[in-house]
Amino acid sequence: MWHYPQIDPVALDLGFFKIHWYGLMYLFAFLLGWAYGVYRARSRPPWNSERVGDLLFYIALGVILGGRLGYVLFYDLAVYLQDPMAIFQVWHGGMSFHGGLIGVTIAMWLYGRKIGLSLLQVSDFVAPLIPIGLLTGRIGNFINSELWGKVTDSPLGMAVYDPELQQVVTKYPTQLLEALLEGLVLFIILALFSRKARPAGSVAGVFLIGYGVFRFIVEFYRMPDVQLGYLAWGWLTMGQVLSAPMILIGAGLVIWSYRRAATASVAPHKA
Repeated sequence: MWHYPQIDPVALDLGFFKIHWYGLMYLFAFLLGWAYGVYRARSRPPWNSERVGDLLFYIALGVILGGRLGYVLFYDLAVYLQDPMAIFQVWHGGMSFHGGLIGVTIAMWLYGRKIGLSLLQVSDFVAPLIPIGLLTGRIGNFINSELWGKVTDSPLGMAVYDPELQQVVTKYPTQLLEALLEGLVLFIILALFSRKARPAGSVAGVFLIGYGVFRFIVEFYRMPDVQLGYLAWGWLTMGQVLSAPMILIGAGLVIWSYRRAATASVAPHKA
């Protein structure tokens, strides 16, 4: 049996200012994402290091604003209506990936307009970078001791103190499972898939499918948000409701992109 190591969520306490691990995970995500983006840009004109840096600035705003507002709207609106200032306390956690994805999509569209690229072109470049943020973000959730899975007697369970039950119980460490699947595994899939030239939109489509499937599976082991519980049938969660459309849209995008490319390849060329 594993035991939760009881990590202090505060990485550095300066007295007048505290640096939280959760915030550092976001910083690590952007630094690693920038480095990998610069590496990808070397073989993907018109991308270059300057454009990667500018794009990540747009994405950072999209992640933070979209992720936070998404959590407020999708998961805990009533609480934040009672205490609006709590919206700004992001160091306590409470970021929605699906909200962040909407924010990032808007950011990519805006930046694409600025440099003359379509949303699909920008999203195909960005998609392999996103799992890096998912990996570090889920590690941040683990350090914060949040988003635990269900109580289990499985050898995969981790012993952790439950403040509600006021005792140590064994739960699935679903934060680490998500870090593995949505982070590492999805990163490898996208890195390998995008090594060759692909039809516009296909890389983004594979990302949507991969994340949607992995998140849908993990939700069976993860505890639903207390304020929402199960939405139907004793197992359906908000995470699954939001992930199902991602799978369908991703599959449709991949099919559409390859059919569009095939049609273009056989179409007669004008002299």
